Amino acid sequence: MALLKLENVTKRFGGLVAVDKVSLEIQPGELIGIVGPNGSGKTTLFNVISGVYYPEAGRVIFDGKDITRLPAHKRAPLGLGRTFQIPRPFSSASVRENVAIGAMFGTLADKVTVDESLEIADRYIDMVGLKAHTDKAAGTLTPVEKKLMEIARALAMRPKLLLMDEAMAGMNPKDIDDMVQFIKRIKEEEKIAIVSMVEHIMRAVAGLAERVMVMNQGAKLVDAKTEEALTDPRVVEVYLGHPTDASKWRSQVWKNGKDSDE
Repeated sequence: MALLKLENVTKRFGGLVAVDKVSLEIQPGELIGIVGPNGSGKTTLFNVISGVYYPEAGRVIFDGKDITRLPAHKRAPLGLGRTFQIPRPFSSASVRENVAIGAMFGTLADKVTVDESLEIADRYIDMVGLKAHTDKAAGTLTPVEKKLMEIARALAMRPKLLLMDEAMAGMNPKDIDDMVQFIKRIKEEEKIAIVSMVEHIMRAVAGLAERVMVMNQGAKLVDAKTEEALTDPRVVEVYLGHPTDASKWRSQVWKNGKDSDE
């Protein structure tokens, strides 16, 4: 049984169709990339999955349960975690306190004490490499450190599925490579499915995802294994605005993806 199943999900804003009849299945333990140019509907789709928006049509099924109209705060205890492109820390609280909140409101909600939540936080703070910053106010962290703290907080929720929104945006090439390896590691260690939304950083997509769904103008354009998806002529044309030599695109995006941001 699929962990997450979208059935013809459609979301409109007035006359604008932001997500157009998107269907998708994600199996337990999968690592999937969702990519597409600006305005393709990726963020709106994430917001529909996580409960920020309700769709006008279609269904969202998570772990066998219809959650289409379930509020976001009720999805977290079911095992649906999320990070945001712009981290949202409680700035005056410590890193440890921020991460502990994930434990208190995730799948362990009402099952752990405050002290137990803090102990869980320590584990994930260490996992993301922020142990030296445990007692610092979250607002004092660098942008990259805030992203790592938000990942730790999401992991402390003990999710079955983690939605990662532009986790590598604004990072330099070395940080991107490190983040790719880290995400692959936590997927294996935590035994969770991960959906990573990426806009233009093809080096990350090529190195990270086992499968890629490409969106364009709100609709699903391609859903295939990573190399097949990224070299599909329709995807090439969407990103470049015109057809190009397939071997040239493959060289730029696939083979040299670890050395190029585009």
